[in-house]
Amino acid sequence: MFWFGFLVSTLVYGSFVPLLALLSYEKRYQILVGWCRFNVWWLGVTCGVHYEIKGLDNIPTDHAAILMANHQSTWETLAFATIFPPLTWVLKQELMKIPFFGWGLRLIKPVAIDRSAGKSAVNQVKNQGKERLDEGIWLVVFPEGTRVKPGVKARYKIGGAVMAVDSEYPVVPVAHNAGASWPRHAYIKKPGTITVSIGEPIPTVGKQPEVLMQEVETWIETEKTKLVFH
Repeated sequence: MFWFGFLVSTLVYGSFVPLLALLSYEKRYQILVGWCRFNVWWLGVTCGVHYEIKGLDNIPTDHAAILMANHQSTWETLAFATIFPPLTWVLKQELMKIPFFGWGLRLIKPVAIDRSAGKSAVNQVKNQGKERLDEGIWLVVFPEGTRVKPGVKARYKIGGAVMAVDSEYPVVPVAHNAGASWPRHAYIKKPGTITVSIGEPIPTVGKQPEVLMQEVETWIETEKTKLVFH
């Protein structure tokens, strides 16, 4: 039932994408986030998957920031858009080629990385990322680079920290346990409550990327051990 609703909502929203391109960023963003809101709600209705938030008051309200989080599931790619201010993702270019879903992604100004570009990919992130932040758009970075199973430790990539230091915008660390409900490559969802924990903003001015990345990684990995899926 969930996948049926997900498919239908994707087709409906996707069919409006060409028209949304005529609207301002703010208006088309709010419409597209409606797709995320519907599917997070529908997941609760059909599969009994709900969520709670810790540290909501740690979200800055007067400026944009870089959201760095662990990546376990498709769930957080839907839910973060409903929790945080207008945001976009640092993602691989291939995702924008997916019919309907990729078309919608293009409209929210993602920072798309050509992974075959090597070192120049870092410059892509720095330049495009700073532009988005200056526009007031938050950036979501998954330092692990891919979805990781709960309990598994992956290497955190430095690219997001390089961009953060270069932009001088703060990093808001986020930890969650969505993989306990919606694991990678899984169609069946486990009912329960996902916990999303939001940390205090971490300053980036004057820091080395390696130092910043270690701070973010330490906070996320430590916080993950405190989260209980129930």
